[in-house]
Amino acid sequence: MANAKVIQAKQEAVDAVTSKLRESATTVVADYRGLNVAQVTELRKQLREAGVEFQVLKNTLVRRATAAAELTELDEVLTGPTAIAFSAEDAVAPAKILSDFAKKNDALKVKGGVVEGRVVGVDQIKALADLPSREGLLSMLLSVLQAPMRNFALAVKAVAEKEEGGASA
Repeated sequence: MANAKVIQAKQEAVDAVTSKLRESATTVVADYRGLNVAQVTELRKQLREAGVEFQVLKNTLVRRATAAAELTELDEVLTGPTAIAFSAEDAVAPAKILSDFAKKNDALKVKGGVVEGRVVGVDQIKALADLPSREGLLSMLLSVLQAPMRNFALAVKAVAEKEEGGASA
């Protein structure tokens, strides 16, 4: 009977990873071999602060999940020790944090991932990491939206000052 419980537990783990793969805005797969405990702890802290879930998973479990999620192209990068970062909200955060961490720590290697349901390679993950964060993008959008209003206000002020200057002369 213990066998049935083990199989059920493994199936639940596969189902959990499958749902994370489907629901995540971005999933990044990395090889963490060579990082010491302090480095992994620091990486986990940075990811947790950004709302990114980071797990070390067995490749066979992830392969079953990719088959269920119809993302089997990801299986190519599932070799060696595998850690996966899942982010349901911020598409840029896991790519940015892992890429920045990999620049400072040669032992961490980004292998690929899934962005908006599409399997991507290392180059696309690095390109995503170069984008501004969600907050940065929102502030840029806000700035663009405010510019016409600000220009209009400056024009009205200039006209009012000109009128005042003309009236007193």
